[in-house]
Amino acid sequence: MIEIVGVLNRKDKEDYLRLGEKALKLNKILAISGPLLAGLAAIGSAFVGSPSHGSWAVVLGVVGGALSSIVNTLEHGGQIGMVFEMYRSNAGFFKLMEESIESNLKDREVERRENGELFEMKVALQLGRSLSELKDLAASSSVKGEAMEEFASKLF
Repeated sequence: MIEIVGVLNRKDKEDYLRLGEKALKLNKILAISGPLLAGLAAIGSAFVGSPSHGSWAVVLGVVGGALSSIVNTLEHGGQIGMVFEMYRSNAGFFKLMEESIESNLKDREVERRENGELFEMKVALQLGRSLSELKDLAASSSVKGEAMEEFASKLF
């Protein structure tokens, strides 16, 4: 079980935290650029009737409005914030599994521990693996260590 915790830390949790950070950065960029482009479109449309500013105002208004519409559609239609929350939730799930495994292994009172076979089955099911796949993963993790390419979870 200790090997499974190591794989969860090295691969699964780390990967989802990294992807969550990327989704958060993209969401921040889109959240700032949408209103900024809409403001540029409004400024451009304010000068449309002015003869001294000519066609650049029309182009600024049309392009700014179109780009603002595209950015807002990507942000809200693509649900970038929801993707970030999904990645964060998955990383939290792996942290909870890690804590559950560690607390079960460190419990000194045998009566308070979960049954070993049932606990292994529970962990395997939570990771979307069979019991034999979980044991193979633990065995290959202890042999290969850091160079392992396989994730603990097959669900996400």
